[in-house]
Amino acid sequence: MSESQKTLIQCDFDGTITKADVSFVLLDAFGGDWREMHRDYERNKITVGRFNQAAFATVKSDRETLTRLALRQAEIRPGFPEMVDYCRQRDFRFVIVSNGLDFYIEAILKDIGLNHVAYHAAETVFDPAGLKVRYVGPDGNTLDNDFKVAYADLFVSQGYRVAYIGNGVSDFPPASRCQRVFAVDSLLARCQRENLECTPFTDFHQVISALESW
Repeated sequence: MSESQKTLIQCDFDGTITKADVSFVLLDAFGGDWREMHRDYERNKITVGRFNQAAFATVKSDRETLTRLALRQAEIRPGFPEMVDYCRQRDFRFVIVSNGLDFYIEAILKDIGLNHVAYHAAETVFDPAGLKVRYVGPDGNTLDNDFKVAYADLFVSQGYRVAYIGNGVSDFPPASRCQRVFAVDSLLARCQRENLECTPFTDFHQVISALESW
């Protein structure tokens, strides 16, 4: 494969690598009334950055407590370890870019023996008054929105052909910038409405099979 054909897989985490959104599990267990804020986010009334800042500010539990619940509740979508291994075998760069929080992504990856996998997510500071979260883009500046887009644009600008794997509403803008899209749930529905070509999947074995011919 020539340098101009180098390949990168950009993958979401919550609801994509995990079956459920771990951040929602934590908010349900330890947060305040976050669902109305989330509806405002879904209606584009607030950014993902503002939503997470406000929602997680209501969470006052410590890191150990939150991590324990995340590890207990996180169910990994079938085929993910095989997906990581497949990318290694084909010399594909695999990067997780998530609107989720760094501490539980790190813990879950370590728990399944994949702590070497690169990821970018919201930075978390634990404070008794409530969690503080922020997104830092590839240029080192704080972002309030389009965190995933910033990385997709970076990877494309670096000459990668990028395959995007995701499940949610925030995945459509970055996916639309990539050369190949694998979609499930809300992302799949949005791609179909917007006529963005994509490959549906329910597990990572299907993604691997589709990538064989790419």
